[in-house]
Amino acid sequence: MLICSDAVIRRLNREWRGKDRATDVLSFPLTDPAGAGPWLGDVVLSLDTAERRARQDARALGAELDRYLAHGILHLLGHDHERAADAARMAAAEERLLRGEGMVGAAGAGGGRAPSRGARGRGR
Repeated sequence: MLICSDAVIRRLNREWRGKDRATDVLSFPLTDPAGAGPWLGDVVLSLDTAERRARQDARALGAELDRYLAHGILHLLGHDHERAADAARMAAAEERLLRGEGMVGAAGAGGGRAPSRGARGRGR
């Protein structure tokens, strides 16, 4: 796990996903398909984004980072939220991990901050 600035995550997002913007979390699975081996991969979290989002949603910074980490780990395990049914499954898994609302649940199935996949990295 790497906790970094918006500048660093933006560079990674541009390099691995072709998206020239900061994001909240990126996941880099070590296996294809994700979750197929004993090692999961890397999760990158933006502290800058987490701080802004936590303030905006009146949530503790630690809780926001927990949400990002849970979301990233689920991507490493092969979860995705491109389709509504997948988003619903991933939202339920996030809620189980966090014992509360996860990132997919906050965005709503199929709407809001839905991600797209890049070459190797997965993100929001």
